[in-house]
Amino acid sequence: PAASLLYPYGLDQRDQKNPKLDDGTSKKLSLAVPFTFYSKEYQALYVNNNGVISFDTPVNQYTPDPFPLADGRPFVAPFWADVDNVLGGDVFYRETTDPTLLARITEDINQYFPKIPFSATWAFVATWDHVAYYGSTTTKGNTFQAVLTTDTKRSFIILNYWDIQWTTGAASDGDAETGLGGTPAHAGFNSGDDTNFYNIPGSQTEAIINITQTSNVNVPGRWVFQVDEFKVTGVPTEVPKVAGGNNCWL
Repeated sequence: PAASLLYPYGLDQRDQKNPKLDDGTSKKLSLAVPFTFYSKEYQALYVNNNGVISFDTPVNQYTPDPFPLADGRPFVAPFWADVDNVLGGDVFYRETTDPTLLARITEDINQYFPKIPFSATWAFVATWDHVAYYGSTTTKGNTFQAVLTTDTKRSFIILNYWDIQWTTGAASDGDAETGLGGTPAHAGFNSGDDTNFYNIPGSQTEAIINITQTSNVNVPGRWVFQVDEFKVTGVPTEVPKVAGGNNCWL
């Protein structure tokens, strides 16, 4: 069922919530187990309001840059854009070893990567729940999620896009009334070196609004990557098309 695209989140899951602060971020979050991201182990991360999970340093930049980044910041960008959770929405996160969730994540990874033995022993779930864009004069919100998971040897990241209603904040030259135009959101990975990075097709174009319909694992709205070493699996070669005339932005 469509509703199962997002893994459980919210206060009833004992999630923490980011402060209501434009361009804000979580505190530095120490991890119970190291997470390997492109051959490097990290013991801490930040959940940034502007749609980024970063490993070395918080990211308050609101207009996205394409990867690879010149300054070498290692991070994953589920939907890097100018979120303003003061205007609307919440940013949730938790570290978990909940057996039910780990079993579900394991089942999903095994389905998408049948030749890779994997049984999740840990996960980190970050969810941007109906978050508004900077300068918004509407009630539009985006809901998306990033899940980091490991079995101590292999690492995967699952990106879930449930509802994307805007692409751009007003300070990134977006339209305050539509949340479109300007420099649209970026989705992908930056390893921190110059060679390992991935830009999800449609990033920084108007087509990123349709990321809820694209996938590299044949599940619309879900992108999954093995990230302990750099591998891109089953990625479509075509950039998603912008549907003409029948999109509803309400």
